[in-house]
Amino acid sequence: MSTIRLYVDFAAQSLNKYGEELCGDKVEFVRGEDFSLMVLADGLGSGVKANILSTLTAKIIATMLSGGATLQEAIETIACTLPVCSWRGIAYSTFTVIHIRDNNVVSIAEFDNPFLLYMKKGVITDINRQETVIDDKKIYLSEIACEADDCLISFSDGVVHAGIGSLMDLGWQYDNIVKHIKDTVDYRMSPQVITQKILDAVSVLYMGKCGDDSTVCTLKLRKNCPAVIMVGPPADSAQDQAVVDRLLSCEGLKVVCGGTTSQIVSRLTGREIEVALNYADPSVPPTAVIEGIDLVTEGVLTLGKTVDIVKRYLSGEEGSTQLLRQADGASRLAKVLLEDSTQVTFMVGRALNPAHQNPSLPLSLSLKLGIINELADLLRQSGKRVQVDLY
Repeated sequence: MSTIRLYVDFAAQSLNKYGEELCGDKVEFVRGEDFSLMVLADGLGSGVKANILSTLTAKIIATMLSGGATLQEAIETIACTLPVCSWRGIAYSTFTVIHIRDNNVVSIAEFDNPFLLYMKKGVITDINRQETVIDDKKIYLSEIACEADDCLISFSDGVVHAGIGSLMDLGWQYDNIVKHIKDTVDYRMSPQVITQKILDAVSVLYMGKCGDDSTVCTLKLRKNCPAVIMVGPPADSAQDQAVVDRLLSCEGLKVVCGGTTSQIVSRLTGREIEVALNYADPSVPPTAVIEGIDLVTEGVLTLGKTVDIVKRYLSGEEGSTQLLRQADGASRLAKVLLEDSTQVTFMVGRALNPAHQNPSLPLSLSLKLGIINELADLLRQSGKRVQVDLY
């Protein structure tokens, strides 16, 4: 029986040590054609030196594995390259590697970082780790076969130490982190929400002044769900039918942005447009409903607002995950792009909208494609596969 390839959704956020501009932790995430790879490295100490060491570690491992090297080869290179601090007797950088292949098999390597947590259908499940020694460094290797909705949560030791010197003598401690995740995390949550919930607790324990760089990474495997976003009518109206046919034939979520665009879809499908009369947010135009379309919104105003929401969400701004729970069109579109879909295709019409050429209107309204490109870049930064097709 063939295995259905799962999509790897990913989120990572860090809190810098109080007073430091640079984070001593580094996360690299690579999405290849037949693999996904995450490396979390924690440099010794904090500040510039730790940042350089962790960046070097994460980049070397990610580059080697992406280039076809085996996990063993990458670990040997790092183990032999990174020196040991003569004063403390420990390595200059620790790391966690999660390598997911297209048969949904996950290979894990852990060196001196807190053990990652494997959540299967909401239950934290033990991992069979095999200890090996490479260049006098103790590495833990493991391999698991994952299914849809499985989560992998990894974190640096700044999370374990949260609260030292303020609320707790010994810090948060690993077992208490496990209990917190069991009590507060639902496996149906997005990786961003899971990550943010853990870091919010870290910030509280440190009383807003982190004593160590603290990073949380969450990977979630899920079934593929593409989204197709039709924005604006084609430059040549003769293409209207072909573009609408493509939209309707696509699998996954279907979104239409723009008043003229929704009228074209309505006319060519014979399905009425029902405009919502209530404004969930006065600053965002109302949405509409067309049978068979998952979301219908206004055009550039809503897209511009969506860009702002996506930026805040990806920055890890406090409370930003709640933005996607709002009922306005921009929040709903952001949720489709960030949480509901696994890959996004923008079908962008190049027909000029005379309303957007009014010199009294903000310049951004004449830059529809610029907004789409900015949105696409932000989604790519989050790990999404994004395609922009012009018509």
